[in-house]
Formats: sequence, structure tokens, C-alpha cells
Amino acid sequence: MTEFKQRCLEIIRHVEKSGKSVAITRRGKVVARLQPSLRGGHHSTMKPWEHLRALGGRLLAAPNESVLKDEDFEALR
Repeated sequence: MTEFKQRCLEIIRHVEKSGKSVAITRRGKVVARLQPSLRGGHHSTMKPWEHLRALGGRLLAAPNESVLKDEDFEALR
């Protein structure tokens, strides 16, 4: 938290440029997370899976495998 207060603008610029989030901690525990905006900037050129990867997400489905059931698609029609 102290470091964030001292380097706030530098950290924000890093998040904006890299597209990666930063965890802000107090006494070793995460109290907030600074994430890049979904609009404009670095993310406008990223594909959806690249955006998720930058956020530290993991894909739990195999390639060409849907996480939705066929019935769910039918219910949306």
C-alpha cells in the first residue's frame, strides 16, 4: 500500500501499457486489484482469449469444447 501511494501514477501507466493487472496488498493480503480498462488502449487490439490470459485467467475447456450444454443453446433460441 505504501509503495502504491508513492508510485501510483507509474503503476497505473504500467497497467495501461502492459494490459496486466496489479494486486495491491496491505500487510501481505490483497486488498485491491488494479486492472486495465476494457475499452480502448491496449485491449482494443487484443483478442478475447488474449485479454483473459492477461488477466491471469485459465481456460478450463479443451480446444473446440464448449462450456455450455447443447440444451443451453436451445433455450436461447
